[in-house]
Amino acid sequence: MQYNHLHAFITVAKCGSFSRASEQLFLSQSAISKRVAALEANLRCRLFDRIGHKVTLTEAGNSLLPRAYDLINRIEDCQRAIRNLSGKVEGRLDLGISHHIGIHHLPAILKQYTQEYPNVELKLHFMESELICNAVAQGEVELGIATLPDTPTEQLTLTKIWDDTLVFVCGEGHPLNRSHRLSIEQLARYPAILPPQESTTYKVLQRLFTLNSLKLNANMETNNLETIKMMVSINLGWSLLPKTMLSESLIKLEVKKIKLMRKLGIVNHRERSLSNAASRLVALITANRKGPITNNGVGK
Repeated sequence: MQYNHLHAFITVAKCGSFSRASEQLFLSQSAISKRVAALEANLRCRLFDRIGHKVTLTEAGNSLLPRAYDLINRIEDCQRAIRNLSGKVEGRLDLGISHHIGIHHLPAILKQYTQEYPNVELKLHFMESELICNAVAQGEVELGIATLPDTPTEQLTLTKIWDDTLVFVCGEGHPLNRSHRLSIEQLARYPAILPPQESTTYKVLQRLFTLNSLKLNANMETNNLETIKMMVSINLGWSLLPKTMLSESLIKLEVKKIKLMRKLGIVNHRERSLSNAASRLVALITANRKGPITNNGVGK
């Protein structure tokens, strides 16, 4: 089985479309179809069901997909290990970044990195932290900078870089703004606006409410923290946001005896070699473990 055939198969499976796969790989649709057809001929089975414009994996395709990912990742790991011997810092680096970290923690570091290593083709993929971990595990990105999951996994190495303090917030006109010192019971009386249930922030808050035998009333969910900030500022509910997002449009709520935090850092695959480009970025981030950029542009 050829690398190009497996790569085409994985891309079609991921995109659910031959046309979108061709756009992603910068190849014609007929070239993608020929590569998949060659793989199907080699394996003597059909890998996709094609009904109109819809493409779905067959049972054989579903069985092949995790093995194809493993083969591709092993080949690429071997290529990286050999290229690293040259000592050159060049080539493509696929980096998964959460939007919040990209805005508040990485601008100065990425600027320095691109200046020091101009021969690296840096590809930034902005996505949710949970998806970043999955992308690193699948080999879709080499490195992730994300909110770290509470539970370690066998596949991933998690390196904490920053502690991210979380604060309770509401809008100026929200009823909670009338109390100087709140209890968790008072918060529970009002609906919250939160990230999705799969997010670390939601899980942190859900655990707190469960420990206090309270029900978390999240009537709105969105994966964009800036959208949450906007909805809180117009008094649609309270929320739990990183301290770095505090501004004049938000009121910080002091909740008795409650201090919450999440960990931000680097995610890489435990069994895969880092390219020289990725290793230098890790070293640069580790050497610059400073506080985030605040609203006035000053690190703290």
